[in-house]
Amino acid sequence: MISVIEDIRLLESVSDLEAVRRLYERIWRTGANNPPVTADFLRALAKAGGYVSGAYEGDELVGACFGFFAPPAREALHSHIAGVLAQAQGRNVGFALKLHQRDWALARGAAEISWTYDPLIRRNAYFNLVKLGAEPTEYLPDFYGPMDDDVNRSDPTDRLFVQWRLASPEVEAACAGTPRAAAPAAAAAAPLLDIGPQGRPCARQTSSQLVRVAVPDDIETLRGQDPALAAEWRTALREVLGGLLGDGGRITGFGRTGWYIVERAA
Repeated sequence: MISVIEDIRLLESVSDLEAVRRLYERIWRTGANNPPVTADFLRALAKAGGYVSGAYEGDELVGACFGFFAPPAREALHSHIAGVLAQAQGRNVGFALKLHQRDWALARGAAEISWTYDPLIRRNAYFNLVKLGAEPTEYLPDFYGPMDDDVNRSDPTDRLFVQWRLASPEVEAACAGTPRAAAPAAAAAAPLLDIGPQGRPCARQTSSQLVRVAVPDDIETLRGQDPALAAEWRTALREVLGGLLGDGGRITGFGRTGWYIVERAA
């Protein structure tokens, strides 16, 4: 079993929810005038039966997560925002939050949790698809519209929508510390989108049924250093990965070296 932070709490008081607001401001570097979420909204969400939790190291809030029920009523939870301070990353705080959220949802009769993530962020892709065993089902171009923060900057907010089927064997194994293994045929996947000279996206042609789609090493740093190149990657991934999923393809895995493995529709 993976060692994780143990102090995860459900949050309901105004002071605790205000701390979540401040935490998210620090993570997304939005400033106090443009918080990702407000304490009053979280207060209403918790009162209405939604999920709001925080991860603590001692007395310090280092991570938080919230979500609300989605149709069909109380059978699925949509996890809207989860974030962990940079100083606490790499210590399984995010994993602990998701385990707590899963236990909470199962206790209330939910069968799945859904959420979105930026498919260009390599560490998030690995965390969601491999470490948690979530299933990507849809590519959503510019899903949230413009977001004024130092993480998204002016980049279109394309997202992958994933579903976490809470009682599936893959998810149960992942939660017990056994991440999803790479597909046996993944090594034979042909590159369809590669990293070319100067780190630019390079689309290739292949008739292979199993293909690989690359993402850059650190898109967040790239957005600050070379916004034009970051925008190239957004467009390329939308066309290639979005196109594959739109045509009925299925993401079967993600490699630590930055490749989505996709099986094309027959």
